Amino acid sequence: MTWTAEHSLEGPGSPEAIWRAWADVSSWGEWNPDIEHIELDGPFAAGSRITMTPRGQDPVELTVAEAVEPERFVDEAAFADVVVRTLHHVERLEGDLVRLTYRMEISGPAADTVGPELGPAISSDFPEVLAALLERARR
Repeated sequence: MTWTAEHSLEGPGSPEAIWRAWADVSSWGEWNPDIEHIELDGPFAAGSRITMTPRGQDPVELTVAEAVEPERFVDEAAFADVVVRTLHHVERLEGDLVRLTYRMEISGPAADTVGPELGPAISSDFPEVLAALLERARR
């Protein structure tokens, strides 16, 4: 089984500006208030590791599984019986508009029990995070 959640938001911006915000991992906490601390080990590219500490929680190790400038990146976190994979995607629309999409997939032997608990806890702020990211990229 795979548990999924997806949210999209459209607004003014450019994929290049969104990519710059994504690639500046050390500043993610400025537009994602759930991040207490974050570090990137290596370039913002496939294979690099991100250590993210959500507010009031233990650090989470993420691997950048895919990075295609300026349109998308995927991060993955492996836990005991699940893998949490998040796709971050931006596409150019007509005019000066973009569509931002975050899609989370939780898969693995325990996904049917862990997904419904862990998934909403992680993805419930996607609408606010996407709005803040879009605003950040406008500046």
